[in-house]
Amino acid sequence: MELKERIGEIWADRESLDLSSQEVRGAISEAIDALDSGTVRVAEYGTAGEVVVHEWLKQAILLLFRASGAEVSHSGPFEFRDKIPLKGQYEKLGVRVVPGASARWGAYLAPGVTMMPSYVNIGARVGGGTMVDTWATVGSCAQIGERVHLAGGVGIGGVLEPPQAAPVFIDDDAFIGSRAMITEGARVGSGAVVGAGVILNPSIPVIDTETGLEVSRGVIPPWCVAVAGSRKRAYPGGEFYLPCVLIIKRMAEGERHDKAALNAFLRDEGIAL
Repeated sequence: MELKERIGEIWADRESLDLSSQEVRGAISEAIDALDSGTVRVAEYGTAGEVVVHEWLKQAILLLFRASGAEVSHSGPFEFRDKIPLKGQYEKLGVRVVPGASARWGAYLAPGVTMMPSYVNIGARVGGGTMVDTWATVGSCAQIGERVHLAGGVGIGGVLEPPQAAPVFIDDDAFIGSRAMITEGARVGSGAVVGAGVILNPSIPVIDTETGLEVSRGVIPPWCVAVAGSRKRAYPGGEFYLPCVLIIKRMAEGERHDKAALNAFLRDEGIAL
């Protein structure tokens, strides 16, 4: 609570304070270290399932950018110039990182995470046993659960401003198919399977194909298979098709892990992940 209050004070006076002072930088670094170690998180679910955003941690990240100057660093033959250092000590953390992958300081990677050539930004949280596959990106402050698979080229959007904005949540045991884009605080429920190329944000309707009803905007329910679709809409200039997400199967809890049955269903439906 003391650190939270101190960050709030610095944020309120950020235009007049010397952000490079040792005292101010110390408080900011302490907050980022807490994010990096996983002892705090930018957002979490409340008791009623609502998203609770801890704005002071986003403020700390924004203050870090303002207080830091770009510095040159090297890794083998590669040169970088950035305001935020890269995360390290992966062996100690129990994280597997393939050459070409990187994460920024202030991102939490739980033991058992695997990063293929991919990227995790500051403030993000990736749960244990999760695979961040080749060319996948996890944006700032995104919250990724345990045993999630982010397939090749997946884009998980980041959000820093405004500080109260909710980040993307991908819950435990979800599978996000290749080149899917989950952005702007969208949510994917536990165990859900999201097809390749799906675009999900708070303005995209999610439709149950059994009933034809729109069940949400930007939220895929737990334990279902959801794929990219489109629906017709009339405009003065003609009829056009807008993107939507279609729920084509409801699964029992844990059913996603029966890969043979799931693959057979997807094959019958002609769906790629």
